[in-house]
Amino acid sequence: MKLLLDFFPIAIFFGVYHYTKDMILATAVLIPATIIQIAISWFKTRKIEKMHVVTLVLIIVMGGATVLLQDKSFIQWKPTVVNWLFAGAFLGSYVIGKKPLIQRMMESQISLPVVQWNILNAYWIIFFLAMGAINIAVFTFYSEETWVNFKLFGMLGLTLAFIIIQGIWLTRHIKTDDQPVSEENKELP
Repeated sequence: MKLLLDFFPIAIFFGVYHYTKDMILATAVLIPATIIQIAISWFKTRKIEKMHVVTLVLIIVMGGATVLLQDKSFIQWKPTVVNWLFAGAFLGSYVIGKKPLIQRMMESQISLPVVQWNILNAYWIIFFLAMGAINIAVFTFYSEETWVNFKLFGMLGLTLAFIIIQGIWLTRHIKTDDQPVSEENKELP
């Protein structure tokens, strides 16, 4: 359900674009759709995820620039900026704090050796960098309609594929309570 809520604004953008073939109008609708998404999320959980806040700010800024300046390139760059900001946050977590960002996000659900947390964090960095680059390639070399389709189906499909691959990788590395932890995988004080 959460994944569907996360893709609600993109689905609205997609629907408006395909009905009107007007990216400026679709972007104008995307802004309030994203605000509604975050309001629903807050109403259900009484909290707002940092990822949603970053996305909202970028949609308001870049979507607003798209609408005000009548230039679709701002909204086309937004997925790249979001992905690269996330890559930067994951990369920065190696030097800020004692744990990689992915560990901070997931350690309450799973247990991994320290080395594996670092590797998983690196996979997310690579994923976010690649998604940003792929977005640029699609909006640069393909039609506007292809980019809109990619934004919904391509990005969702690649994200789901990555999560499935990550899940398979995780099953091979998750620590169980009865497994001894080697010296190299112990947490550092």
